[in-house]
Amino acid sequence: MPKIELTPTQRKAHRAEAHHLDPVVMIGGDGLTPAVHKEADQALNAHGLIKIRVLEGDRAAREAMFQQLADELNAAPIQHIGKLLVLWRPKPAKTHEPDEDRRAGPKDVKVLKYSKRGGQRPEVRVVRVLGNQRLSPGGKLKKAPPKQKSIKKNRPD
Repeated sequence: MPKIELTPTQRKAHRAEAHHLDPVVMIGGDGLTPAVHKEADQALNAHGLIKIRVLEGDRAAREAMFQQLADELNAAPIQHIGKLLVLWRPKPAKTHEPDEDRRAGPKDVKVLKYSKRGGQRPEVRVVRVLGNQRLSPGGKLKKAPPKQKSIKKNRPD
């Protein structure tokens, strides 16, 4: 995947978004270990925009780490201030697998009950209809009838 190139306005917008973020990855005295790469990759997949704190090293070493991380993780370098590094990579699209066993959830339905005398406002009620319930034309809740049980299972042998 080629290195991500951002315009100065895009970089500025990402810097503004990253301002309130806390560092999610810490780089200790061991430097860039495989564990640091793994954590940074997972954080980029989850958040897209992350801050990394470097606890050791001089400015040149931190700048080298910043560029190395950006290259290896295919991320755009956003900002390097002091011991904080900010990286951005677009979040991958989530794959949503439909669940066949899942049923309809509860629904809130407004029921209007009109007065027998004309000229008055109708009474509005909000009724929660569960998956096994139905709303009758009169505005009352009715439970679905139970499933018929097998005759063979209940017969004595």
